[in-house]
Amino acid sequence: MKSFKITASVLALAASATMAEARDQIRIVGSSTVFPYTQAVAEEFANQGGTAPIVESTGTGGGMQIFCGGVGADFPDITGASRAMKKSEYELCVQNGVTDITEALIGYDGLAIAVSRANTTDWDLTLEQVYKALAAKVPVDGKLVDNPYKMWSDVDPALPATPILAYGPPPTSGTRDAFVELAMHKGCEATDYAKSLKETATKEDYAKFVEEDCSRMRQDGPFVEAGENDNLIVQRLEADPNAVGIFGYSFLYENLDKLKDVKINGVEATQETIASFEYPISRPLYFYVKNAHRGVIPGLNEFIAEYASEEAMGAGGYLAERGLVALDDAKLKEVQDALTNAVNMAAPEK
Repeated sequence: MKSFKITASVLALAASATMAEARDQIRIVGSSTVFPYTQAVAEEFANQGGTAPIVESTGTGGGMQIFCGGVGADFPDITGASRAMKKSEYELCVQNGVTDITEALIGYDGLAIAVSRANTTDWDLTLEQVYKALAAKVPVDGKLVDNPYKMWSDVDPALPATPILAYGPPPTSGTRDAFVELAMHKGCEATDYAKSLKETATKEDYAKFVEEDCSRMRQDGPFVEAGENDNLIVQRLEADPNAVGIFGYSFLYENLDKLKDVKINGVEATQETIASFEYPISRPLYFYVKNAHRGVIPGLNEFIAEYASEEAMGAGGYLAERGLVALDDAKLKEVQDALTNAVNMAAPEK
Protein backbone atom coordinates (compact mmCIF):
# COMPACT_ATOMS: atom_id res chain seq x y z
CA MET A 1 0.00 0.00 0.00
CA LYS A 2 1.31 3.47 -0.84
CA SER A 3 2.37 5.84 1.93
CA PHE A 4 1.18 9.44 2.06
CA LYS A 5 2.70 12.66 3.28
CA ILE A 6 1.16 13.89 6.54
CA THR A 7 0.96 17.69 6.53
CA ALA A 8 0.84 20.04 9.48
CA SER A 9 -2.79 20.80 8.72
CA VAL A 10 -3.59 17.09 8.96
CA LEU A 11 -1.94 16.82 12.36
CA ALA A 12 -3.74 19.90 13.61
CA LEU A 13 -7.07 18.60 12.44
CA ALA A 14 -6.41 15.14 13.84
CA ALA A 15 -6.08 16.69 17.28
CA SER A 16 -9.83 17.14 17.24
CA ALA A 17 -11.57 13.77 17.53
CA THR A 18 -14.96 15.21 16.69
CA MET A 19 -14.44 15.02 12.93
CA ALA A 20 -13.63 11.32 12.85
CA GLU A 21 -16.44 10.60 15.25
CA ALA A 22 -18.90 12.56 13.15
CA ARG A 23 -18.21 10.83 9.82
CA ASP A 24 -16.68 7.49 8.87
CA GLN A 25 -17.56 7.68 5.16
CA ILE A 26 -15.68 9.54 2.47
CA ARG A 27 -17.84 12.27 0.94
CA ILE A 28 -17.40 13.37 -2.68
CA VAL A 29 -19.27 16.02 -4.68
CA GLY A 30 -18.86 17.70 -8.06
CA SER A 31 -19.11 17.27 -11.80
CA SER A 32 -21.81 15.11 -13.38
CA THR A 33 -19.24 14.15 -16.03
CA VAL A 34 -16.69 12.97 -13.47
CA PHE A 35 -19.43 11.34 -11.35
CA PRO A 36 -19.58 7.96 -13.20
CA TYR A 37 -15.81 7.58 -12.96
CA THR A 38 -15.75 8.40 -9.25
CA GLN A 39 -18.71 6.10 -8.69
CA ALA A 40 -16.84 3.27 -10.43
CA VAL A 41 -13.82 3.80 -8.17
CA ALA A 42 -16.12 3.94 -5.13
CA GLU A 43 -17.66 0.59 -6.11
CA GLU A 44 -14.25 -1.02 -6.58
CA PHE A 45 -13.08 0.43 -3.26
CA ALA A 46 -16.12 -1.07 -1.53
CA ASN A 47 -15.56 -4.42 -3.26
CA GLN A 48 -12.07 -4.48 -1.77
CA GLY A 49 -13.51 -4.09 1.73
CA GLY A 50 -13.57 -0.32 2.17
CA THR A 51 -16.62 1.60 3.35
CA ALA A 52 -18.50 2.80 0.26
CA PRO A 53 -18.02 6.57 -0.21
CA ILE A 54 -20.98 8.90 -0.62
CA VAL A 55 -20.78 10.34 -4.16
CA GLU A 56 -23.07 13.21 -5.18
CA SER A 57 -23.49 14.79 -8.62
CA THR A 58 -23.76 18.50 -7.83
CA GLY A 59 -22.14 19.99 -10.93
CA THR A 60 -18.63 21.40 -11.02
CA GLY A 61 -19.58 24.89 -9.83
CA GLY A 62 -21.89 23.59 -7.11
CA GLY A 63 -19.26 21.11 -5.98
CA MET A 64 -16.63 23.82 -5.67
CA GLN A 65 -18.93 25.93 -3.51
CA ILE A 66 -19.55 23.00 -1.15
CA PHE A 67 -15.95 21.76 -1.16
CA CYS A 68 -14.58 25.23 -0.45
CA GLY A 69 -17.07 25.83 2.36
CA GLY A 70 -14.62 24.77 5.06
CA VAL A 71 -12.67 22.01 6.78
CA GLY A 72 -14.35 19.39 8.94
CA ALA A 73 -16.95 16.66 8.90
CA ASP A 74 -19.64 18.93 7.45
CA PHE A 75 -17.65 19.48 4.26
CA PRO A 76 -16.68 17.01 1.52
CA ASP A 77 -13.24 15.50 1.12
CA ILE A 78 -13.06 15.48 -2.69
CA THR A 79 -14.75 17.31 -5.54
CA GLY A 80 -14.77 16.28 -9.19
CA ALA A 81 -14.50 18.92 -11.90
CA SER A 82 -14.91 19.01 -15.65
CA ARG A 83 -12.66 22.09 -15.79
CA ALA A 84 -9.84 23.46 -13.68
CA MET A 85 -10.60 25.27 -10.43
CA LYS A 86 -11.15 29.00 -10.98
CA LYS A 87 -9.23 31.73 -9.18
CA SER A 88 -12.45 32.89 -7.48
CA GLU A 89 -13.14 29.36 -6.22
CA TYR A 90 -9.61 28.98 -4.89
CA GLU A 91 -9.97 32.30 -3.08
CA LEU A 92 -13.24 31.07 -1.54
CA CYS A 93 -11.42 27.96 -0.32
CA VAL A 94 -8.64 30.03 1.25
CA GLN A 95 -11.16 32.39 2.82
CA ASN A 96 -12.80 29.39 4.52
CA GLY A 97 -9.56 27.78 5.69
CA VAL A 98 -9.20 25.25 2.89
CA THR A 99 -5.58 26.07 2.11
CA ASP A 100 -4.02 22.69 1.30
CA ILE A 101 -5.49 21.12 -1.86
CA THR A 102 -4.09 18.61 -4.32
CA GLU A 103 -5.25 18.91 -7.93
CA ALA A 104 -5.38 15.65 -9.90
CA LEU A 105 -5.83 15.50 -13.67
CA ILE A 106 -7.60 12.16 -14.19
CA GLY A 107 -7.87 12.05 -17.99
CA TYR A 108 -9.59 13.65 -20.95
CA ASP A 109 -13.15 13.88 -22.18
CA GLY A 110 -14.98 15.17 -25.22
CA LEU A 111 -18.21 17.14 -25.10
CA ALA A 112 -20.39 14.99 -27.28
CA ILE A 113 -23.35 16.28 -29.24
CA ALA A 114 -25.59 13.29 -29.84
CA VAL A 115 -28.92 12.25 -31.33
CA SER A 116 -31.07 9.16 -31.18
CA ARG A 117 -30.16 6.32 -33.52
CA ALA A 118 -33.73 6.69 -34.78
CA ASN A 119 -32.68 9.99 -36.35
CA THR A 120 -31.84 9.27 -40.00
CA THR A 121 -29.66 12.34 -40.66
CA ASP A 122 -25.90 11.92 -40.98
CA TRP A 123 -25.14 14.92 -38.78
CA ASP A 124 -21.99 16.99 -39.29
CA LEU A 125 -21.98 20.50 -37.82
CA THR A 126 -19.41 23.26 -37.78
CA LEU A 127 -18.86 25.16 -34.54
CA GLU A 128 -20.24 28.24 -36.30
CA GLN A 129 -23.50 26.38 -36.98
CA VAL A 130 -23.66 25.22 -33.36
CA TYR A 131 -23.23 28.80 -32.17
CA LYS A 132 -25.87 30.16 -34.56
CA ALA A 133 -28.36 27.52 -33.46
CA LEU A 134 -27.91 27.94 -29.71
CA ALA A 135 -26.70 31.48 -28.95
CA ALA A 136 -28.99 34.12 -27.48
CA LYS A 137 -27.80 36.69 -30.01
CA VAL A 138 -26.43 36.06 -33.50
CA PRO A 139 -25.32 38.28 -36.39
CA VAL A 140 -27.92 38.83 -39.11
CA ASP A 141 -27.29 41.27 -41.97
CA GLY A 142 -24.32 42.76 -40.15
CA LYS A 143 -26.13 43.35 -36.85
CA LEU A 144 -26.23 41.36 -33.62
CA VAL A 145 -29.87 40.46 -32.93
CA ASP A 146 -31.96 38.11 -30.82
CA ASN A 147 -31.62 34.65 -32.35
CA PRO A 148 -34.38 34.30 -35.00
CA TYR A 149 -33.57 30.73 -36.05
CA LYS A 150 -36.22 28.13 -35.28
CA MET A 151 -35.21 25.35 -37.69
CA TRP A 152 -31.81 23.85 -38.39
CA SER A 153 -32.41 24.73 -42.04
CA ASP A 154 -32.70 28.40 -40.97
CA VAL A 155 -29.09 28.20 -39.81
CA ASP A 156 -27.97 26.53 -43.04
CA PRO A 157 -30.24 25.33 -45.89
CA ALA A 158 -28.15 22.16 -46.11
CA LEU A 159 -29.26 21.12 -42.61
CA PRO A 160 -32.54 19.28 -41.88
CA ALA A 161 -35.81 21.22 -41.85
CA THR A 162 -36.49 20.18 -38.26
CA PRO A 163 -36.95 22.37 -35.16
CA ILE A 164 -33.84 23.22 -33.17
CA LEU A 165 -34.12 21.49 -29.80
CA ALA A 166 -31.00 20.90 -27.72
CA TYR A 167 -30.84 19.57 -24.18
CA GLY A 168 -27.72 20.74 -22.36
CA PRO A 169 -26.10 21.47 -19.01
CA PRO A 170 -27.06 24.29 -16.62
CA PRO A 171 -24.79 27.22 -15.66
CA THR A 172 -23.57 25.43 -12.50
CA SER A 173 -22.02 22.68 -14.64
CA GLY A 174 -18.39 22.56 -15.69
CA THR A 175 -19.68 20.96 -18.88
CA ARG A 176 -21.56 24.19 -19.59
CA ASP A 177 -18.41 26.24 -18.93
CA ALA A 178 -16.37 24.05 -21.24
CA PHE A 179 -19.04 24.02 -23.94
CA VAL A 180 -19.25 27.81 -23.91
CA GLU A 181 -15.48 28.20 -24.11
CA LEU A 182 -14.73 25.44 -26.63
CA ALA A 183 -17.82 25.49 -28.83
CA MET A 184 -19.73 28.75 -28.47
CA HIS A 185 -16.74 31.10 -28.35
CA LYS A 186 -14.97 29.39 -31.23
CA GLY A 187 -18.16 29.20 -33.28
CA CYS A 188 -18.89 32.86 -32.61
CA GLU A 189 -15.38 33.94 -33.53
CA ALA A 190 -15.70 32.07 -36.85
CA THR A 191 -18.51 34.38 -38.01
CA ASP A 192 -17.82 37.20 -40.47
CA TYR A 193 -19.30 39.60 -37.90
CA ALA A 194 -16.73 38.63 -35.25
CA LYS A 195 -13.85 38.68 -37.73
CA SER A 196 -14.78 42.20 -38.81
CA LEU A 197 -15.20 43.36 -35.21
CA LYS A 198 -11.80 41.96 -34.28
CA GLU A 199 -10.20 44.15 -36.94
CA THR A 200 -11.97 47.36 -35.90
CA ALA A 201 -12.62 47.14 -32.15
CA THR A 202 -10.11 47.61 -29.36
CA LYS A 203 -8.70 44.47 -27.80
CA GLU A 204 -10.71 45.14 -24.63
CA ASP A 205 -14.00 45.67 -26.50
CA TYR A 206 -13.50 42.54 -28.56
CA ALA A 207 -12.76 40.47 -25.44
CA LYS A 208 -15.93 41.88 -23.85
CA PHE A 209 -17.93 40.92 -26.95
CA VAL A 210 -16.66 37.34 -26.77
CA GLU A 211 -17.21 37.06 -23.02
CA GLU A 212 -20.73 38.46 -23.12
CA ASP A 213 -22.36 38.07 -26.54
CA CYS A 214 -20.64 34.83 -27.52
CA SER A 215 -21.33 33.15 -24.18
CA ARG A 216 -25.06 33.50 -23.61
CA MET A 217 -27.23 30.54 -24.52
CA ARG A 218 -30.68 31.26 -25.88
CA GLN A 219 -33.64 31.10 -23.48
CA ASP A 220 -36.53 31.17 -25.92
CA GLY A 221 -37.05 27.42 -26.13
CA PRO A 222 -34.60 25.74 -28.55
CA PHE A 223 -31.98 25.28 -25.81
CA VAL A 224 -33.23 23.52 -22.69
CA GLU A 225 -31.21 23.31 -19.48
CA ALA A 226 -31.59 19.68 -18.46
CA GLY A 227 -30.04 19.72 -14.99
CA GLU A 228 -27.04 17.82 -13.68
CA ASN A 229 -28.37 14.31 -14.44
CA ASP A 230 -27.08 13.55 -17.92
CA ASN A 231 -28.97 10.27 -17.98
CA LEU A 232 -32.16 12.32 -18.26
CA ILE A 233 -30.83 13.84 -21.48
CA VAL A 234 -30.29 10.34 -22.85
CA GLN A 235 -33.91 9.50 -22.02
CA ARG A 236 -35.17 12.66 -23.72
CA LEU A 237 -33.22 11.89 -26.87
CA GLU A 238 -34.78 8.43 -26.95
CA ALA A 239 -38.22 10.03 -26.64
CA ASP A 240 -37.61 12.66 -29.35
CA PRO A 241 -35.46 11.55 -32.32
CA ASN A 242 -35.17 15.15 -33.58
CA ALA A 243 -33.61 16.49 -30.37
CA VAL A 244 -29.88 16.76 -29.75
CA GLY A 245 -28.13 16.40 -26.42
CA ILE A 246 -24.90 17.86 -25.05
CA PHE A 247 -22.96 15.91 -22.41
CA GLY A 248 -19.64 14.27 -21.60
CA TYR A 249 -18.38 11.61 -24.02
CA SER A 250 -18.80 8.82 -21.45
CA PHE A 251 -22.60 9.15 -21.66
CA LEU A 252 -22.45 8.66 -25.43
CA TYR A 253 -19.95 5.81 -25.00
CA GLU A 254 -22.23 4.04 -22.53
CA ASN A 255 -25.28 4.45 -24.76
CA LEU A 256 -24.00 3.73 -28.27
CA ASP A 257 -26.83 1.21 -28.71
CA LYS A 258 -29.31 4.11 -28.39
CA LEU A 259 -27.39 7.19 -29.55
CA LYS A 260 -25.01 8.31 -32.28
CA ASP A 261 -22.72 11.30 -32.27
CA VAL A 262 -22.97 14.49 -34.28
CA LYS A 263 -19.64 14.99 -36.05
CA ILE A 264 -18.04 18.39 -35.45
CA ASN A 265 -16.03 19.83 -38.33
CA GLY A 266 -16.15 16.37 -39.87
CA VAL A 267 -14.61 14.66 -36.82
CA GLU A 268 -16.34 11.95 -34.80
CA ALA A 269 -16.04 11.91 -31.02
CA THR A 270 -13.91 8.86 -30.19
CA GLN A 271 -11.31 8.09 -27.55
CA GLU A 272 -8.61 8.50 -30.20
CA THR A 273 -9.79 11.89 -31.54
CA ILE A 274 -10.32 13.21 -28.00
CA ALA A 275 -6.85 12.08 -26.86
CA SER A 276 -5.27 13.81 -29.88
CA PHE A 277 -7.54 16.88 -29.46
CA GLU A 278 -8.48 16.45 -33.13
CA TYR A 279 -12.07 16.45 -31.89
CA PRO A 280 -12.57 20.20 -31.34
CA ILE A 281 -14.61 19.99 -28.12
CA SER A 282 -12.10 18.08 -25.97
CA ARG A 283 -11.20 18.94 -22.37
CA PRO A 284 -9.33 17.72 -19.27
CA LEU A 285 -11.09 16.28 -16.19
CA TYR A 286 -9.98 16.69 -12.58
CA PHE A 287 -10.61 15.92 -8.96
CA TYR A 288 -9.45 17.96 -5.96
CA VAL A 289 -8.50 16.54 -2.55
CA LYS A 290 -8.78 18.40 0.75
CA ASN A 291 -5.47 17.38 2.31
CA ALA A 292 -6.55 18.41 5.82
CA HIS A 293 -8.93 15.42 5.75
CA ARG A 294 -6.20 12.88 5.02
CA GLY A 295 -5.44 10.63 7.96
CA VAL A 296 -8.64 11.80 9.65
CA ILE A 297 -11.47 10.55 7.44
CA PRO A 298 -11.12 6.75 7.49
CA GLY A 299 -10.07 5.23 4.16
CA LEU A 300 -9.47 8.52 2.34
CA ASN A 301 -5.81 7.85 1.56
CA GLU A 302 -6.62 4.34 0.39
CA PHE A 303 -9.45 5.59 -1.82
CA ILE A 304 -7.16 8.18 -3.42
CA ALA A 305 -4.56 5.47 -4.07
CA GLU A 306 -7.20 3.31 -5.77
CA TYR A 307 -8.41 6.22 -7.93
CA ALA A 308 -4.88 6.98 -9.12
CA SER A 309 -3.90 3.37 -9.66
CA GLU A 310 -2.90 1.90 -13.01
CA GLU A 311 -5.85 -0.47 -12.67
CA ALA A 312 -8.26 2.49 -12.58
CA MET A 313 -6.69 5.40 -14.51
CA GLY A 314 -4.28 3.50 -16.74
CA ALA A 315 -4.80 3.04 -20.48
CA GLY A 316 -6.25 -0.44 -19.92
CA GLY A 317 -7.97 0.44 -16.64
CA TYR A 318 -11.61 0.13 -15.71
CA LEU A 319 -12.21 3.88 -16.12
CA ALA A 320 -11.08 3.69 -19.76
CA GLU A 321 -13.64 0.93 -20.20
CA ARG A 322 -16.26 3.48 -19.16
CA GLY A 323 -15.13 6.10 -21.67
CA LEU A 324 -12.39 8.05 -19.90
CA VAL A 325 -9.53 8.93 -22.25
CA ALA A 326 -6.45 7.94 -20.27
CA LEU A 327 -3.32 9.99 -19.56
CA ASP A 328 -0.01 8.89 -21.04
CA ASP A 329 2.35 6.99 -18.73
CA ALA A 330 4.51 10.00 -17.86
CA LYS A 331 1.54 12.22 -16.98
CA LEU A 332 -0.10 9.46 -14.95
CA LYS A 333 3.10 9.02 -12.94
CA GLU A 334 3.18 12.79 -12.31
CA VAL A 335 -0.40 12.73 -11.02
CA GLN A 336 0.26 9.67 -8.85
CA ASP A 337 3.30 11.37 -7.28
CA ALA A 338 1.32 14.56 -6.55
CA LEU A 339 -1.43 12.58 -4.84
CA THR A 340 0.95 10.33 -2.92
CA ASN A 341 2.87 13.31 -1.58
CA ALA A 342 -0.18 15.53 -1.03
CA VAL A 343 1.32 18.29 -3.18
CA ASN A 344 -0.44 21.58 -2.55
CA MET A 345 -1.70 23.14 -5.78
CA ALA A 346 -0.64 26.57 -6.98
CA ALA A 347 -3.20 29.35 -6.97
CA PRO A 348 -5.01 29.55 -10.35
CA GLU A 349 -4.22 32.62 -12.45
CA LYS A 350 -7.79 33.14 -13.60
